[in-house]
Amino acid sequence: MLCIEHFIGGESRPSISAERMRVWDPARGRAYATLASGDSRDVDEAVRQARAAVGPLKQLSLAQRAQLLHRVADLLEARSEEFAQAESLDAGKPIRLCRDIEIPRAIANLRFFAAAATQFGSESYADSSAMNLVLRAPLGVVGTISPWNLPLYLLTWKIAPALAAGNAVIAKPSELTPMTASMLAPLFHAAGFPAGAFNVLHGTGARVGEAMVKHRDIKAISFTGGTETGRAIYAAAAPQFKKLSLELGGKNATVVFADTDLAAAMPTLVRSAFQNQGQICLCGSRLFIERSVFKAFREAFVEQVQRMTIGNPQLESTDQGALISAAHRDKVERHLAVAHAEGGRLLCGGDRPALDDDLREGFYLRPSVFDSLPFDCRTNQEEIFGPLATLIPFDDETEVLTMANSTPFGLAASVWTRDFARAQRMSEGLDAGLVWINSWMSRDLRAPFGGVKQSGLGREGGLEAMRFFTESKTISWPR
Repeated sequence: MLCIEHFIGGESRPSISAERMRVWDPARGRAYATLASGDSRDVDEAVRQARAAVGPLKQLSLAQRAQLLHRVADLLEARSEEFAQAESLDAGKPIRLCRDIEIPRAIANLRFFAAAATQFGSESYADSSAMNLVLRAPLGVVGTISPWNLPLYLLTWKIAPALAAGNAVIAKPSELTPMTASMLAPLFHAAGFPAGAFNVLHGTGARVGEAMVKHRDIKAISFTGGTETGRAIYAAAAPQFKKLSLELGGKNATVVFADTDLAAAMPTLVRSAFQNQGQICLCGSRLFIERSVFKAFREAFVEQVQRMTIGNPQLESTDQGALISAAHRDKVERHLAVAHAEGGRLLCGGDRPALDDDLREGFYLRPSVFDSLPFDCRTNQEEIFGPLATLIPFDDETEVLTMANSTPFGLAASVWTRDFARAQRMSEGLDAGLVWINSWMSRDLRAPFGGVKQSGLGREGGLEAMRFFTESKTISWPR
């Protein structure tokens, strides 16, 4: 079995306790690696190494930081196929998704913030009485905690701006998907970053994540994950008034009006519900369809879902791979039972596929589609984070806005219509940090990203990320 270690101070290290965890291949339902299982002592050592790197990082010019990040991107790009294979194995997701979207996006994250390092500057404000100069300095040592569903994609989305701003970083990837973070870490050392500038700690949230959040020398935490965990992080960090960025759960609405070209839109609508087995916080799990086209939509949607290929994630032909773990599949199946109990009608899916050979024990579940569920039932209110979507008819804009905004979440939404004025009204009325019009998952890295209500706190991306990882100081003098 593979042995995955921490990366601290420019080198691989086992945990101080020598404890280890197993890492599972979701597609085959078996362990394929062991992982260093850290605790507060490993956090203390990573902080010590990161603090030692803060001085050397301050000596680097903006251009030098940018150059180093570009070097990491070059090294990652040269091994992109190796990383794609590792990501597919680790997360049970289709190799096509890793090759075409997730590894390229990780590379783009590094390059974008390399450029941002040279463009992010001070501000100045003048009036008749005074000149004010706003300087921004790195925080020092910062922590990032990234999830299992988009392991390298979201890890780089956090660490790239932190390093571009001049901080030393301690990163905790999910213990369920540690492989690509472990592979990435030595690339920073090889590119020329000071030892300790980028550190990776493995282990559980209860032992490593909590210790990071409570550590007084870690000045900020950027977290992506579940709302309940985000709430716990918020409470733990409050006594120190620590800077937090929390990107949390979602129960996103997809609103389809009758004037939509359903044939053209349907592939994207299906993808938006079930990409990565529905394990993306941006997936549209609640589909609201104008009543006059509801039956036609339902028939076409279910037909396309039933045509999806489920199986070996490392085959190009696979559309749906495995869920991340047996426990997560069990959770989604409990939600299926709730949907049935609430009176939902199952249109397709809802069971485990019978797969051959070494995939037989994998954590697979067919994509499920329900209708006949009230908009305010548990199934349509709670985040499921799996391959379960619901179809809900509506009659007018007022009604669909009420239904779409009924959840405690407000991360993203998509609106499908040819009427520009209607699209504008809906976008303004939806409780969401991000609204797509006639599209899904279109992202400009310059734009702020984050949710409202219980979907998060703060914003990531572009200048928002650079501001988060710096502290401002205003210097004022009379004119």
